[in-house]
Amino acid sequence: MSIENALSDPYTKWMEGKGPYASIVISSRVRLARNLNKFNFPHLHDEQSSREVLRLAKDALTSEEMRQQVEGIDFSQTKDLSSHDLMLLVEKHLISPQFAENEAAESGIALSEDEAISVMVNEEDHLRLQVLLPALQLKEAWSMASQVDDLLESKLDYAFDEQYGYLTCCPTNVGTGLRASVMMHLPAIAMTNQANRFFMSLSKLGFTVRGLYGEGTQAKGNLFQISNQVTLGHSEEEIIANLGSVCIQIIEQEEQMRDKLRKDGLARLEDLVFRSYGILTNAYIISSEEAMAHLSNVRLGLDMGLLRDVQNRKLNELLVVIRPAFLRKLAGKEIDAFNRDFKRAELIRGTLS
Repeated sequence: MSIENALSDPYTKWMEGKGPYASIVISSRVRLARNLNKFNFPHLHDEQSSREVLRLAKDALTSEEMRQQVEGIDFSQTKDLSSHDLMLLVEKHLISPQFAENEAAESGIALSEDEAISVMVNEEDHLRLQVLLPALQLKEAWSMASQVDDLLESKLDYAFDEQYGYLTCCPTNVGTGLRASVMMHLPAIAMTNQANRFFMSLSKLGFTVRGLYGEGTQAKGNLFQISNQVTLGHSEEEIIANLGSVCIQIIEQEEQMRDKLRKDGLARLEDLVFRSYGILTNAYIISSEEAMAHLSNVRLGLDMGLLRDVQNRKLNELLVVIRPAFLRKLAGKEIDAFNRDFKRAELIRGTLS
């Protein structure tokens, strides 16, 4: 039932809006790439190999031991889901855009009841295990991912090399196969002329900065994904600790810049926040890009104590429900761009008013 729930209810675990540094950190994600021994990588699969990998993965993911460890885990083949269903899962950050676009019939997804854990089968790698939690909870996400990974490894023959570690389709994932990322709201840093230089310095330290939906996407609404670039030569614990340490430094920088905004021009800050709040609570037509920009300002106002009648959880949920697939789901039919903008404005008014 968890996948059915995911397709009908926009809310998911990472939207909770509670936890360490929740005023700046939206979510923490840990993703593990794994492949099965004696099988080609998915892009070199024939239909029989894909089917066999899917069968082995499904058996492991739906085993009694897995059901005891992961509450309410559910499994579906992608061929049983529509392209619209898959886009809903993308918008909730439960699967990758690349997986949704993959037309291979022999692929599938497992999802826990609270949607914190998801596993894609036959994406770029045979298995992509993800744990997604609210706020800054990298260690907790890694602990959950490690437990599920250990159970899967006890049932599946992973492709592993003593020298290079876990073998993956993309060479940059070889080693631990671990990609950790943190979604952060950084409006104050983004408002400064030092933002580009600041993000470039992160790259030199071995971290990458991406947009809301990861690789290939631009930052909107001052939301940025910070993730590790290197998986080889470092232990999982080192990767998690290093990213966590960098995130704390970014949080401190953002907090300093927010204090500066308040001290240097409180009236201008209040005007920015309340002007955006007024537009969002009164607009009848609004584009996705404009909505994201104003929601960022409202979130900043909430975090700085200028607004009180708004919930972080509701703002997080709006990040999903104003997207095209969910707007279509709520409308119950295909809708054009104008009607999407109309429906988006209606949803935002209803949520914030």
